[in-house]
Amino acid sequence: MAPAPSRRKNVKKGLQFTLMVVGASGTGRTTFVNTLCETNVLQHTSSEQADLKIKPVTVELEEEGVRISLTIVDTPGFGSAIDSSDSFQEIVGYLERQYDDILAEESRIKRNPRFRDNRIHALLYFIPPSGHYLREIDIELMRRLSPRVNVIPCIGKADGLTPTELAAFKKRIMEDIEYYGIPVYNFPYDVEEDDEETIADNSELRALMPFAIVGSEEEIDIGGGEFIRARRYPWGIVEVDNPQHSDFARLRSALLNTHLTDLKEITHDFLYENYRTEKLSRTVNGLNGSSDSANPLSPGAGNLSPQDISSASIQPEDMATQSVRLKEEQLRREEEKLREIELKVQREISEKRQELLAREESLKVLEQRLQAQSMHDHA
Repeated sequence: MAPAPSRRKNVKKGLQFTLMVVGASGTGRTTFVNTLCETNVLQHTSSEQADLKIKPVTVELEEEGVRISLTIVDTPGFGSAIDSSDSFQEIVGYLERQYDDILAEESRIKRNPRFRDNRIHALLYFIPPSGHYLREIDIELMRRLSPRVNVIPCIGKADGLTPTELAAFKKRIMEDIEYYGIPVYNFPYDVEEDDEETIADNSELRALMPFAIVGSEEEIDIGGGEFIRARRYPWGIVEVDNPQHSDFARLRSALLNTHLTDLKEITHDFLYENYRTEKLSRTVNGLNGSSDSANPLSPGAGNLSPQDISSASIQPEDMATQSVRLKEEQLRREEEKLREIELKVQREISEKRQELLAREESLKVLEQRLQAQSMHDHA
């Protein structure tokens, strides 16, 4: 199918997409990325890293004839510390710094033509295949990161569970996500506006969540010179691209094809705009009399480190509430303007109506005079 006219320019020059992968050591992050890119993008480490390190790497792919500049942002060392609060804040800080770069670029009088947008469009969170429930660290991470990025939960190394165990585990995870009100990316659709194919596709993807991931960097000869990506076990093989064995193929297609544009649009139109509103409103509040010590964005906060600023900022829940209030205030002002315009139009219509009535009355009087004059002349 030929690309839509509005997208031809993007298709010609290619697309940029940035994916962050987060999960504890041993959950299959590295194997997933290498399977996704069909090359060794990330290196396996033999020892567990003590501290979180955020490492972006860019690869060039082609999907359905479209060139994609894919940046993978890995997070080795996540979950290795007893207290993961620093890791949470470091990831949130990284997400927000990419938004700050966009905000600064938008504020320039002369834009940089070579500026690269490094905002994270999707974050895959790898949940260990325990078969039980979400852990506190899983809940807290997704809850903190969801206001800043499209979080997609995955079960790493899902072939460690039987089909029955996997189905039950998926159900419990989604129940936990709903119970704790975690706004993960759930492949949204609008029954009234979207076509049947979109609704069916998104419903199917939503039903697969969290995605059961099996990855393999090796190809296995299954006979007749045919090689497939799979993992071999004494009892048989698990095929990476077989939808009956793994959700890998559906997730890859969603990320790099069917939902790439949607993920980018939500990042820009919703997540970034919310952050931009919050950031600018905090700056304005600081200029309107908040104390320097209390406001991390005020001029007197220049000696604070980025970590101090991040920790001093309000929590994501408060940010979301503030954003809603700002949007409500903006809507209220717009409604008032519309009411003023409506009243003005009504007054103008009333005045015009009065003018027309006066003219009609004048015409009647003139017509009567002409008739009287005509009768007088004939007499």
